[in-house]
Amino acid sequence: MARIVGGIGASHSPTIGFAKDTGKQNDPAWKPIFDGFDAIRGWVHEKKVDVLFMIYNDHVTSFFFDHYSAFVLGIDDSYVAADEGGGPRDVAPAMGHLGLSQHIGMSLMADEFDMSFFQGKPVDHGFLSPLSMLGDANGPWPGQVVPLQVGVLQLPIPNAKRMWKLGQALRRAVESYPQDLNVAIMATGGLSHQVHGERAGFLNEAWDAEFLELLEKSPDRLMNMRLAEYVEKGGMEGAEVIMWLIMRGALSERVRLVHKQTYAPSVTNIATLVFDDLGDPPDAANVQAHRLHIGYELEGAGSVPGTYPFTHARSQTNLRLNSFLHDLVQPAHRQRFVNDFEALAAERGLTQEEKDLVRNRQWIAMVRRGVSFFVLEKMAAVLGVSNPEVYAAFRGETIEQFLATRKVPMRYSVAGRGVQHGVRS
Repeated sequence: MARIVGGIGASHSPTIGFAKDTGKQNDPAWKPIFDGFDAIRGWVHEKKVDVLFMIYNDHVTSFFFDHYSAFVLGIDDSYVAADEGGGPRDVAPAMGHLGLSQHIGMSLMADEFDMSFFQGKPVDHGFLSPLSMLGDANGPWPGQVVPLQVGVLQLPIPNAKRMWKLGQALRRAVESYPQDLNVAIMATGGLSHQVHGERAGFLNEAWDAEFLELLEKSPDRLMNMRLAEYVEKGGMEGAEVIMWLIMRGALSERVRLVHKQTYAPSVTNIATLVFDDLGDPPDAANVQAHRLHIGYELEGAGSVPGTYPFTHARSQTNLRLNSFLHDLVQPAHRQRFVNDFEALAAERGLTQEEKDLVRNRQWIAMVRRGVSFFVLEKMAAVLGVSNPEVYAAFRGETIEQFLATRKVPMRYSVAGRGVQHGVRS
């Protein structure tokens, strides 16, 4: 089964990525940054880490305030660099571990954390600044990742205790995954800094040293601090260090400090930290009980005839096709879908199989493949096909046969008033 071998803490300032990309390794002003990450990279290699669970916050790049979630788990197979305004960094995509990410998502939901999930979104410096430092002259770090984006930039946000509890739930999730994996939990962000307002440039190295000491030896004191205390001591943006409590909560009570370093050259106190986890292996009976707990809600749903639960696995496999059909909510895409389908489908990278499914209106085949009904009804509306006609196709019936099974033989669609394309009521 998977095991947590330790925890990593690392700042994620864009300073780090800039230093990497501009070759500052031997510049005395920048070298301490590289020294800290050299220690992390050496430990990751020594422990033969297969997967890094990466805790970070996006900086209003891929996640905007129109839909802002507290905990967003990545469930994709790769994560590319985001364009943060001046073009994306030239770094290799991070490779996601699909099985572990989907298992963790199921486990956290079973433990009553209301998770959101993302795929197809690029990652910014909150994720890539520290991760890119784990590569060497031979290329990027070769392992896989599971990203957790934590929304800490639009208030209110989860408190420190909630972060800790999520970490405890994360440990149960990882230890119940059946594949033999070495997993490290990597928390990013901080340390003290503030980048807005008249307090911009604020640093508090004394608090940073205290925070790291408490994280190792008395995390309960950090867990019970209010957000306002973190803001006062470490700056508004520096309060993101509460994310480190997810990492510490995922570790056992017994840890060994392997490495600790801080360096405050400019606006952010840049930190690197490594803990070995000294906890006992999980109890086999507890692991089995948790696996049953994870699967309890959906047990048997997939065996109900004619039913296809829309799982993370189905969603990830069919994201391209679902996205293509979802975009029919956009008038320009809709117009090209009707008038220039072949060129549009080619631009969006649809395979021949996917194009055939759409072109030939293979409604039930698309559902069986993993296309959501709720993008199919958008496609139907564009084509002037009523919802009941789609239901009939699912059942292998004519529309007349299907309507004969209803109390009222009505037809309808989700198309707007005046553009129903001849759908009969």
